[in-house]
Amino acid sequence: MAAARKIVKPRAQEPTEFEMKVAQELYNLQNSPSVSFKNDLKLLHITAAQEVDVDGGKKAIIMFVPYPLLKEFRRIQKPLVEELEKKFSGHHVVIVAQRTILKKSYARNRKFSGPRPRSRTLKVVQEAVLEDLVYPTEIIGKRTRVRMDGSKLMKVHLNPKGQLNVETKLETFATVYKRLTNKEVTFEFPVQKKLKE
Repeated sequence: MAAARKIVKPRAQEPTEFEMKVAQELYNLQNSPSVSFKNDLKLLHITAAQEVDVDGGKKAIIMFVPYPLLKEFRRIQKPLVEELEKKFSGHHVVIVAQRTILKKSYARNRKFSGPRPRSRTLKVVQEAVLEDLVYPTEIIGKRTRVRMDGSKLMKVHLNPKGQLNVETKLETFATVYKRLTNKEVTFEFPVQKKLKE
């Protein structure tokens, strides 16, 4: 099956039925004559896909892509997401890079020495997931609120320039981030103060 080339799993793992459905839609987009980014899509593939329930009866699709291909996916992300959301009506689509987290006791092999790379720590990977979720909108601020019971809530302030594009997806972003990291987060746009003339 040709669509199987659009999903590359680690050895000895078979794609699920839902992942094959997403891969088939990517393959269909790649071969569609009306899509402007089909040449860019030919070289790209995903590693996994998940479906997540969002409040309000909506669903979200998380597409995991290999980290080295993230830059290429970002070049075509806006039209790709729009096309996939048309195909999967009632679903929001988010693209997240597949990253590796190394534990604190990570020991390198004999060839290499030194501590674990900073880019593989839990904190950095979770921050990168946050950036991936809201792309192409930028994060301009973060606040962590500690409640009286000790639980934490992160408030993420997004750039108001992208408000029209992502305002309907804020609940989806929060649900997907909670699913991936088990951390509560709310997304909001800072209030713009008008200058007096």
